[in-house]
Amino acid sequence: MKKGISIWSFPAGKLCDSFVLAKDAGFDGVEVALDVDGEIGLKTTERELLAIKEQANNCGIELYSVASGLYWDNWLNADDKAERERAKDIVKKQLDTAATLGCDTILVIPGCVNADFAAPGKIVDYKTTYERSLEALLELKSHAEKTGVSIGLENVWNKFLTSPVEMREFIEKIDSDYVGSYFDVGNVLFNGYPEHWIEILAEKIKKVHFKDYRIAAGGLHGFVDLLAGDVNYPAVMQALANVGYDGWVSAEMIPNYKYFTETIIYNTSNAMDQILGR
Repeated sequence: MKKGISIWSFPAGKLCDSFVLAKDAGFDGVEVALDVDGEIGLKTTERELLAIKEQANNCGIELYSVASGLYWDNWLNADDKAERERAKDIVKKQLDTAATLGCDTILVIPGCVNADFAAPGKIVDYKTTYERSLEALLELKSHAEKTGVSIGLENVWNKFLTSPVEMREFIEKIDSDYVGSYFDVGNVLFNGYPEHWIEILAEKIKKVHFKDYRIAAGGLHGFVDLLAGDVNYPAVMQALANVGYDGWVSAEMIPNYKYFTETIIYNTSNAMDQILGR
């Protein structure tokens, strides 16, 4: 497997500085993210993206995936049709961005029934969420196929697709080799076991996020440094081996420390080496 890390794990700054830090800490690649503005934004040009790709290459860093936090404000299943269209445009921009950068996967939140930590009080009923999200992804799969970039649907705290069987069946209904699961190990601990999800999703898994979670803490503050929580990483690694997954695994730490944030990058790299048996 290749060892990657999310750009959200780094202190705020230039992408090139994060690439240098990632390489020095021992990572093989970085998962970048699409935002409204910034170096990789909705208006970033192809030329600017190619310059970022060159910066990463010069640092010995691979770019393999593009995430985005824009789906918390733009739901594929929103009641507002204009919001749904914006969400679909974001997916298309993300796919085009990934293709230019040489990435083979994007991370997409397939829809939200509710996400109080991101949009307090906003609720769309489950049946409508399922129908609208499926309709959107059936439309978007052609753009993924055209770009050669896969859409990875993340299991996240959105009260939607909350079991591995449902996630697998949802993906099967879309029926495209370019739509699968972006499996987040830590997000499952709130209501399940990641090794069970891996066994069921199997070949549907496009990419994997490594996080850790302390169940007793509850809520968002239950997310902790790798190997400091309750994820059974030996069981996770065995499950990944059983289904033949040998792609990228990405640490997604999102540091909330006031001081020495760079230290987390090195600690995370060391923890991943232990998990991966390096």
